[in-house]
Order: sequence, then structure tokens, then C-alpha cells
Amino acid sequence: MKKELKENPSGKKASGKTSSAENPFRDTPFSDNPSGDHRLKDNIFLIGFMGTGKSTIADCLHTLYGMDVVEMDREIEEQEGMGIPDIFEKYGEEYFRNAETALLYGMQGRRNTVISCGGGVPLREQNVSGMKKSGHVVLLTAGPETILQRVRDSHDRPLLENNKTAAFIADMMDKRREKYEAAADIVVETDGRDAPRICREILCRLRLQELQRNTLYN
Repeated sequence: MKKELKENPSGKKASGKTSSAENPFRDTPFSDNPSGDHRLKDNIFLIGFMGTGKSTIADCLHTLYGMDVVEMDREIEEQEGMGIPDIFEKYGEEYFRNAETALLYGMQGRRNTVISCGGGVPLREQNVSGMKKSGHVVLLTAGPETILQRVRDSHDRPLLENNKTAAFIADMMDKRREKYEAAADIVVETDGRDAPRICREILCRLRLQELQRNTLYN
């Protein structure tokens, strides 16, 4: 059964560059065959607000294209021996953000890996620089109502705990939007779309970018 990312009840679309709503590949029936032209040499960094589907898309890219997967939050939890809420409570947010940066730079030598980034990763310029050096940055978006439905029962997101309302989420998204969009190579909406189609769009658009760059510099 295909994994589907739920529809955005608010009907709102993310603004900004290179949105999937504005590109000709959004509804293209890409081939289900993961071999050949769809493969990329570089890594893919999935960024976006919490609940936009980064973990789901990372798992799907692994299933369809055999990419290795790194879940940054899980990696940090394993390194620290405690969950993210406990890290925030014991050491504070700045400590956690420093751990994210160190983990990113520790992955510089990896290839054919999809990295699911925490929501705060693109807010640091040094993180964006590190991602750009070793891969493509893909911004996943979803509406605040959709995100609320996806994270309502989760308790591992300290910044949202006790603030789970669509209005609070929308406000946080607005504050981060500029940096998210500035970091992204492409923007892909996830509302109401199944994961395999989103993955095929990502690979097709990134491959097209590679071809365009190669043509430009050859």
C-alpha cells in the first residue's frame, strides 16, 4: 500500500521559489523503475518544518532507490543516550543545535545518502554551507493544519509541546520560511500526495538540475 501524506485542509500553498506546484513534473507519472537515470551521485538533505514528511520520504527513497538513510534526530539521541526532550531539558537548545552542526560536518564523506534533517538545521548558515558542499537540499512543505494532524500525538518535539495549535505552527513556519527557502535547491509540497510520487519528482528534478549544470559548464 502506498504511503499517502494527508491533504492540507486549509488549502494554503507555500510561497517561494521552485515550488512543486509551479513545475511541469508535479503530476508526471514517473517510472517506478529506480535504476538508471534517476540515480544521483550526491546526497539529498531533506529540510522543512517538523511534520512535513521528511522521515516518510527518506524511508521511501531508501526503498525505491537503495539510498542509505540518516535520521539526524535519532543519530543525536543515540550519541547522547537520551531523547531530544531530555537533551533540551538537561543541556538546552543551543547544545542540541551544536550537536546537529557537528553531525552534519561528520557526514561530509558520505555518498548516495538521504539525510532527514531536524527542523532547525537550515536556520544556521554554516549548516546550509555544509549541506551544499555534499549534496542537494530539498525543502518539503505542508500546511499548518496538516502538520498539526501529523504531530498531534507526538511528544518528542520540545518546541511544540504545550503549543499544538495551527496558529502557533503557522507563526513558527512564517518565522523560518525565508531561511528554509533560501537554503533549498527545490521545494516540494507533500499535502495530499503519496510518498513514491514525491520521491520520483525529487529525483527527476534534481537529475534535471545536474544535467543543466553539466551542459552549462561543458
